[in-house]
Amino acid sequence: MPRTLPMIDQILPLVLFSFVAGVTPGPNNLIAAASGSRFGFRRTVPQMLGVAAGFPLLVVAIGLGLGRLFVAVPVLHLALKLAGAAYLLYLAWSLLHADAPDAAEGGAESAPSFLGSAAFQWVNPKAWTVALSVIPTFVDPARDVLAQVLTVALVFSVTALPSLALWAVFGVALSQLLCDEKLRLWVNGLLAASVAASVLLLFF
Repeated sequence: MPRTLPMIDQILPLVLFSFVAGVTPGPNNLIAAASGSRFGFRRTVPQMLGVAAGFPLLVVAIGLGLGRLFVAVPVLHLALKLAGAAYLLYLAWSLLHADAPDAAEGGAESAPSFLGSAAFQWVNPKAWTVALSVIPTFVDPARDVLAQVLTVALVFSVTALPSLALWAVFGVALSQLLCDEKLRLWVNGLLAASVAASVLLLFF
């Protein structure tokens, strides 16, 4: 009987790969940290759940052939890069001009939403890089591709939550500093610069 799931000796490397890919700095983690610092951990949970749902969908789409579409139609890939760059630069601008945490509680600002965070994965440069690398590494085309792709997506969904939670907690810790005006400006500038710098991943 042919195996339909990745070989058992691939599961641990896949879990380690997904956790390392998820916990290292990237737009999702920077957004989680910024949201944690501005809105607290509880209001950042929808963002974490959105990433945990949206990224696996991207993995499934790429695993079932979406990646080949962008190779065949390069203009679609360019449009994706430009959309991602625009969003990240907007986010960097917002972080640079963010108010103190207390102001966010009573203002019109809202924490990242579930749907917005899920949709962002489609223009997230790190998400595309990881998804395009994990499929050829852990999916054997000689076996049941759909089952393997779903397994990879499930593993990434599970490991995304603790990775993002760590960054959200880091953001909450930063919020204790952001009440000081000078420190707030410094931390906001650092987060904004980090998000803006991630745009380089789109083009290099």
